[in-house]
Amino acid sequence: METKMIWGNLSSNNLQTTREFYTKLGFKFNGEHDDAVSFVFGENKFIINFFTKERLKDETNGEIGNWEKQSEVLFSLSAKDKEEVDQWREKILEAGGTIFSEPQNYKEGYTFCFSDPDGHKFNVLYWPGM
Repeated sequence: METKMIWGNLSSNNLQTTREFYTKLGFKFNGEHDDAVSFVFGENKFIINFFTKERLKDETNGEIGNWEKQSEVLFSLSAKDKEEVDQWREKILEAGGTIFSEPQNYKEGYTFCFSDPDGHKFNVLYWPGM
């Protein structure tokens, strides 16, 4: 079997804060409902939907983790060069994100890690040839 598409569904403590954060970062708004807000990431148009914890808990018939203290997944955002990585860092801070791993050289690349207001983890990465 082959799937047509893949997207992410994450929880949000406050949909307005989530919407403001990702809008400030320049991601394309993809719509909202009473209990969800959605954004498009990157050239391949990866969609991440952010649902209220109550809705996600109901849909999955299970508990939602405490992402401020745990990791669920680490989304990677590519940058064209080291300077763009550093620019992302400043933009993340201005938008209200938290840097939990400062910019550093990593093998051939350069990266840093941040979390959004709900604790969802991302890294911004420059990797030559990518």
